[in-house]
Amino acid sequence: MIDVLLVLIVVFMVVVAMSHEKGLRAEIPQPASKDSPPPKIDTNIVIQIAWAGDKQAPALKINQENVKWEDLHDRLFDIYKQRADHVAFVKGDDEIDFQFVADAISIARSSGVDKIGLLTRTGPESP
Repeated sequence: MIDVLLVLIVVFMVVVAMSHEKGLRAEIPQPASKDSPPPKIDTNIVIQIAWAGDKQAPALKINQENVKWEDLHDRLFDIYKQRADHVAFVKGDDEIDFQFVADAISIARSSGVDKIGLLTRTGPESP
C-alpha cells in the first residue's frame, strides 16, 4: 500500500513539474539609476480622451493635437512608422466610459503600437 502511495506522489510531482501555465507578461517599471540621463518628455505619445458631455463621443488629443476618432488610426500609423519605439500612453477623464479607453487602445494596437500604458492622476492636486 505504501508503494502505491509513493508511486502516486512521484507521478503527481512529475505532472506538476511538466505543466507550465503561462500567464500575462507584465513589465514593471524600474527606478532610474543615478547615472542614466533623464528621459525626454517630448518624445512620449499620450492619447488623451476628454469628456465632451452627455451622449457625445469624448474628444481626442494626441499630445496637444486635436484628432477625430475616425482619423486616430491613420494619425497614429503616421507617427509610429517613423519612430523606433512603439510605446504610447492613454489618459482618460474620470467621467468617460471605459469603452472609449478600450477603443483607443484597440485602435493604437492596430496602428503599430506595441506597448501601451495607462496614465492616472497622481494625487488630489491633479485636475
